[in-house]
Amino acid sequence: MVLYYTRRRFRFSCAVLLLTSLPALAATADNEKRGSSPPSVFQGPVQRAGCGPNDRVETGLQGQTTVQERLSGASELPYNCNLELVGQVEGPGSKWQLTFFDKCAYFGTDNNFNNPLQPQPGAAVIDTSHPTKPVITEYLTSRAMLDPHESLKVNERRRMLGAVKGPGFGPTVQTDRQFAFYDLSEDCAHPRLLSDVEIPGAIGHAGDFAPDGRTYYATQSNGIITALDITDATNPKLLGFINRPTHDLSVSEDGTRMYLAQPGNYIPFGATSNFTGLVIVDVSDFQHRRPGPQTRVVGAVFWPDGGFSQQTLPVTINGRKHIIFTDETGPGPTAPASAARIASCSLGLPPFGFARIIDIEDETQPVLLSKLKLEVHDPANCSQVLNDFAPDIADFESYGYSSHYCSVDRKVEPRMLACGYLGAGLRVFDIRNPREPREIAYYKPGARRLEYRPGSAMWADYKGLDRTTDRVQTNMRFVKYRGETHIQFVSQDGGFQIVRFTKPLRDLLERRSGKAAVDED
Repeated sequence: MVLYYTRRRFRFSCAVLLLTSLPALAATADNEKRGSSPPSVFQGPVQRAGCGPNDRVETGLQGQTTVQERLSGASELPYNCNLELVGQVEGPGSKWQLTFFDKCAYFGTDNNFNNPLQPQPGAAVIDTSHPTKPVITEYLTSRAMLDPHESLKVNERRRMLGAVKGPGFGPTVQTDRQFAFYDLSEDCAHPRLLSDVEIPGAIGHAGDFAPDGRTYYATQSNGIITALDITDATNPKLLGFINRPTHDLSVSEDGTRMYLAQPGNYIPFGATSNFTGLVIVDVSDFQHRRPGPQTRVVGAVFWPDGGFSQQTLPVTINGRKHIIFTDETGPGPTAPASAARIASCSLGLPPFGFARIIDIEDETQPVLLSKLKLEVHDPANCSQVLNDFAPDIADFESYGYSSHYCSVDRKVEPRMLACGYLGAGLRVFDIRNPREPREIAYYKPGARRLEYRPGSAMWADYKGLDRTTDRVQTNMRFVKYRGETHIQFVSQDGGFQIVRFTKPLRDLLERRSGKAAVDED
């Protein structure tokens, strides 16, 4: 297997990609026979948000920061629509994940190999008790927390924070096998370390808890998933390895199904498979602690217009099970990144990745319902966006306006979906009708340009060159505070931020498609 990793880029060997079982491959073949998506799929772009008179709105396409905005310095100020900044604590910048518990939030910083001079190594702990003045209370510096990458997650039931050390670079990738778990029940602003362990054979990248908090699954850059028994979190034990390629994952409420974001189609990241999409796997053997645990594919759906997949988020809409799925790149059938965008457009495909809503009520036959494209994702607009990235940084910006992580205001009957669309900022959608999503708000943090941001993954990626946007990249949190609705998130250069809606939700979520206007609960 190839384990080479460069600047957050994977190299999946053909052998690893073929570990996907025959049912999944059969599903792909069936999709290819059917051709394009069925007519019922909402193709996007989504309807634009109706902004307020005092908002500083985008001047170009939906999601775009134009060349003029970038070069003139206009993008150094935030762009906003129905959201405004409440509070911020920057720290040194952030890497790829944010998680939450009670009054606290936690985000990783870039410490690993890119910048040995990082003055504040570790994962930042933020007390958000006062939204206008969030404060960093400490940095967690166990081995995993020095680079938790996308694995930093909380389990509410166990009141536990966990992570696996993220991917290293070159020969150091073999050392990224440390896991750390913390107790949050006593004081979430000062987590108590339960364990800092090393698991031979594990190579970290992303991961998540099973909902009951007894199992932590870590994804790896070589396509293998590590399953840990953390029933006793002071003494984690290896349950086994699962040979299935995925970027990140999630687990069903009963712990028996794993939802995988199977990557492919993005040559600059070394992924050469045509099979990009959702794979549903039976992990009952691991959940029930059966000896010699095995997995099997239950269902799958794939598509040609996405690239390197990122996230699976289980939600229930209108009483049916769904997955919110994100791709962090467009298809990119060539390299480097600038050429990948051009090649995607030449094939009539989107140059960037975006979120999708998939119905999995029948888990053996997942059904794609809608694509949450912005105007920047529409292949018809390629000529207007391909030159948004200056030649000297075009190949350092692999993601552009792609999606990364999304979060809902509630997992059962969600009204709103907040997504980090990287260079397109924080985008908020009304998803009550999953076949007709629409945008209701956005917030794009100001660019930091040449400012030194030692904990920022974007600063590291750009190697100190001019950054004319910021990236919004992590999970987010909807919070009610004194009658206001806030969203907590981080951007890579801007650090931790809290924004609030400037319009009542009843106005943003008006009656549509049989849905009544909402109250302010």
